[in-house]
Amino acid sequence: MKNLTKTARTLRHNSTDAERKLWYYIRTKQLEGFKFKRQQPLGSYIVDFICFEKALIIELDGGQHAVNRESDIERDGWLKKEGFHVLRFWNNDVVNNLEGVIEEIRKYLLTPSP
Repeated sequence: MKNLTKTARTLRHNSTDAERKLWYYIRTKQLEGFKFKRQQPLGSYIVDFICFEKALIIELDGGQHAVNRESDIERDGWLKKEGFHVLRFWNNDVVNNLEGVIEEIRKYLLTPSP
């Protein structure tokens, strides 16, 4: 766990352009008042963004995820088993259609929990 925390800290300091862009809009409870954390260790993974209140994880995927699809499926399965919902977006979507990405996240946040 200690190594994951250190790795998460490093990832926070070396965010991708897409991560920085999305973080600007979801940090400090800006999106419907929900608190998000970034590069958060969870089990043996580090998730890009998490809102514990809604059990929502947001993952931003670059080109390497097209190749590593199997590991993403395994990871998402574990997160789902732990009670989390995962929204995945391509980095290009964040860069080219940020409004659409924010709207998808907002839609989930405002849907009543089961």
